[in-house]
Amino acid sequence: MAAHPSFVPRLLSTAIERDLSYMPVVAVIGPRQSGKTTLARRLASDRAYISFDDDPTVRAAAMDPGRFVAALPRRVTLDEIQRVPQLLPAIKGSVDRDRDREPGRFLLTGSANLLLLPRVTESLAGRMAIADLQPLTEAEKEGRPGKFLRLLLDGAIRPRVGGGPADAGPSLEERLVAGGYPSVLPLTPATTRAWHRQYLRTVIERDVRDVARIRDAGELGRLLALLANRKGRLFRAASLAGDVDLHRSTVEHYLSALERLFLVRRLPAWHRSPGRRLIRSPKVHLVDSGLAATLAALTAPDLAGNRDLLGHLLESLVVQQLIAQAAWTDPDLEFWHYRDKDQVEVDLVMTRGARTWGFEIKAGSSPSPGDGRGLARLAERCGKDFAGGILFHTGPDILPLGDARMLAAPVAELWRR
Repeated sequence: MAAHPSFVPRLLSTAIERDLSYMPVVAVIGPRQSGKTTLARRLASDRAYISFDDDPTVRAAAMDPGRFVAALPRRVTLDEIQRVPQLLPAIKGSVDRDRDREPGRFLLTGSANLLLLPRVTESLAGRMAIADLQPLTEAEKEGRPGKFLRLLLDGAIRPRVGGGPADAGPSLEERLVAGGYPSVLPLTPATTRAWHRQYLRTVIERDVRDVARIRDAGELGRLLALLANRKGRLFRAASLAGDVDLHRSTVEHYLSALERLFLVRRLPAWHRSPGRRLIRSPKVHLVDSGLAATLAALTAPDLAGNRDLLGHLLESLVVQQLIAQAAWTDPDLEFWHYRDKDQVEVDLVMTRGARTWGFEIKAGSSPSPGDGRGLARLAERCGKDFAGGILFHTGPDILPLGDARMLAAPVAELWRR
């Protein structure tokens, strides 16, 4: 399934190296084929390496986790750890018996979210740092430092009319349908779609067994395809259940499995009162715009001729770019969406403590002040805690939006900076 592009330097590397310098356990988690193994082996080439993609190794580790961990070399990388979650308590015990808590003893990779796995009952809190490796960002594909979010936090994004750099490389539509998996970089559009289909088949038919009991993998695939065609909408299990002819509880269970496998991302609803955030409907995005395009049977020419289709995929792309940048910029940042009783929405809300930023995504190239209505409502709700807002668009200029804290900026700034 995998092609072999040249290695693309990952901007999360510095954060992982920092974690290895002081934490006994570091876990790099993210979607299958997002580059975790390659990155782990490059960052820690001097350590032993064991892969749990090998079934006999999985059986040996699961049979007696304590003895397996005790027999490991002092510094080791354990690849695809989600296949043997029984090892995590044994790793915890080994770390606790090590009085010096040697930094970097265990480097784990996982293609499922360790924090969401139901079989992981032992906590490695205080012993393990977790790094979320997303598919390649557009900045990484361009060889850029990915500093848009850092500049925004520092208040260093300024209006600019005319004279902006041209967006070199693929068109926006081509970026959207390609997505960020390293293996698709050298492929043609047709072979990229074939790779996406084979990737989804592998993950749904094989990897799902590691994270959930699924009655029918075909049902899971149909739910994922439906979500791809409803990109960025509010998640309401009852409505989806009727569309795929499943019970509401089954839809909830399947969505959790897709989330654990890093195929979808759930954005909780923001509310000024933290206690009310958990009772509102989340938004669901596919993690990778390329997978979403393949599932929805969309090509770059389709998107070029339809702004509505482009807008749905563009929203998911921007969400992914900003969340990925947050991992190497400021891990304390959290992400939400906003929608109020008047149906006023903000596509993405970012918080750090009480400070709040908003992001709107428009497929048009000529933003108007009215496009910032959602940001204005969010600013009103936040009061002094509103730190700024960006209206992303497809045009060339960075424009003021009336409020000094808000700007309209080209989406390409996410990979130019």
